[in-house]
Amino acid sequence: MTYSPLAIKRPQVLGDLYNLCDTIDQVPIILLGETNTNIGFADESLGKYADAFLFHVPEEVCKKLATSHYIYSFDYEYSDPESTGPHRRITLKCIRLTGRKVVAPVSRSSKKAALLQEQADEAVSSK
Repeated sequence: MTYSPLAIKRPQVLGDLYNLCDTIDQVPIILLGETNTNIGFADESLGKYADAFLFHVPEEVCKKLATSHYIYSFDYEYSDPESTGPHRRITLKCIRLTGRKVVAPVSRSSKKAALLQEQADEAVSSK
């Protein structure tokens, strides 16, 4: 299995959690599905000014990850459990990837047939 590193900006991965998340050393990546498997890890080895996660995952996962075929979810804990409020800092424990459902493309001919069928149904119902 060939591993390919892929850098993705932290805001793109974390979304709303971006401003709350502490830096990471190494976090496991789990691919959710029939079997929840650990497929690699993510780190911030590009340096503190890069502001990106470096994903170390297999090549086929890397290609899908680069084209947004996965939804991110996180397991985290609060950095300071004693603090309260909406701006509590978090530390990532793991990143989970869930595959997006692939929608089959609809051909032009079937779109046209559906439109003609819809027009015919409207003509019948208006009589």
